[in-house]
Amino acid sequence: MAHYLIEVGYTPQSWSSQIDRPASPIDRISPSLAACGGTLQSLYYAFGEVDVVGVIDFPTPEDAAAFALAIGSSGALRLFRTTPLMSVDQGLESLRRAGEIRRHYAPPLTVSVVDQPARS
Repeated sequence: MAHYLIEVGYTPQSWSSQIDRPASPIDRISPSLAACGGTLQSLYYAFGEVDVVGVIDFPTPEDAAAFALAIGSSGALRLFRTTPLMSVDQGLESLRRAGEIRRHYAPPLTVSVVDQPARS
């Protein structure tokens, strides 16, 4: 299973409804998670651009996309963002592989910020 970060922003109408009838967001999403084989790792309310953040495991990218489409199309959200996550070991392996691949890549332009003339 792969980990995904979800970021949710509620509409003002959704917040108003939740104030009138408070309910756990975990209870709201659990049936949908079960339907696509997802497992909730953590879920938090947040203050700022997003209102809820969480980490969910999904068996496949298609399951993650199906969950995002189903929840995001509900009309209760102004934002639903999904970000695939990698472990630190996976990130380090990606860096190692990038070093190998970079030897075979010919960029269209090479720029050195060190050798740039000063502008007046």
